[in-house]
Amino acid sequence: MTRIAITGSNGFLGWHLRSALVEQGADVSRVDMGAAFNLTAATAAVDGADRVIHVAGINRGSDDEVADGNVLFATQLAEAIRSAASAPRSIAFANSTQATNGSIYGESKSRASQVLADAAAAVGAKFDDVLLPNLFGEHGRPFYNAVTSTFSHLIANGETPSVENDKTLTLLHVQNAADLLSGVTPIADQAGLEMDIAVSELLQKLVAISAVYSRGEIPDVANNFDRDLFNTYRSFTFPTQAPVKLTRHADSRGSFFEIIRTHGGTGQSSFSTTEPGISRGDHFHRRKVERFTVLSGTATIALRRMFTDDVIEFEVTGDAPAAVDMPTMWSHNITNTGPETLYTSFWTNDIFNPAFPDTIAEAVRHD
Repeated sequence: MTRIAITGSNGFLGWHLRSALVEQGADVSRVDMGAAFNLTAATAAVDGADRVIHVAGINRGSDDEVADGNVLFATQLAEAIRSAASAPRSIAFANSTQATNGSIYGESKSRASQVLADAAAAVGAKFDDVLLPNLFGEHGRPFYNAVTSTFSHLIANGETPSVENDKTLTLLHVQNAADLLSGVTPIADQAGLEMDIAVSELLQKLVAISAVYSRGEIPDVANNFDRDLFNTYRSFTFPTQAPVKLTRHADSRGSFFEIIRTHGGTGQSSFSTTEPGISRGDHFHRRKVERFTVLSGTATIALRRMFTDDVIEFEVTGDAPAAVDMPTMWSHNITNTGPETLYTSFWTNDIFNPAFPDTIAEAVRHD
């Protein structure tokens, strides 16, 4: 099993990185920085690790807090790396493209990078300096992490964002950043994963996504950026705007209702029967869009956001059809709670590829 030590595990990027590492089946050790730093514990975490990933950083605060904090974190980690009896094989640093712009933040990231590069050289470890642009993704903090989060939050709550500084941004989905840091994706491939987009165009895309999704339809997710942007937006609508209500038409001949309308991209539909008391699922997706719709019977759909204990449940029935879209990085399952066989439709935007299933085992409840 691959051993990985990470810092900054509770932040936006750290949470996404931990989710990505679950797919790899890695043994993850979390290292605290700053006032919570413990040299003995940190040394044990990095000792013999296949990879150490330094994510922790400070990008808000006074000039001194930013300038000193990022260097302090790197210095603490470097001390642990140098103290390890068995050096880690590789070290990755979540640096910033601002490292060369001459700002206080950029200069602090540049200095932190040098501290870690020196430690890696001292112990013979490979060093990856990953220069990350603006990151966006699910469950970012509005008014803090990125403008994408702020726009998504405002639109999802019925507000109308405005653009004050219409500049071009270079965006990278945070799950792609996680794969770069973990080494799954070569750094040479990073440029192909980034998107240059004006702030005004980004807002227009999110408004269009919201308009389609508010009708219970799936917007055009034909390209990866649009899919990632949709997943980001809908993370701000869940669970308050779930489930998606479907209109059931019934007469003497029987009944009819639409399951899904999509506006672009691939898709795959499947169907299952589930006997009373049986559950299906207990997995999560990093990028895949998935919709559950009960056609007949009674069920409970349960979901849990990764690395939390709170479980959200929806009671669904074929008599009042409703669709539940599974948010990315949420473990989910469906349980037949009725006396009869449960009939369920499943739709995903991906054509299933067993080599890259994006279906990662994770129980909703840890009993």
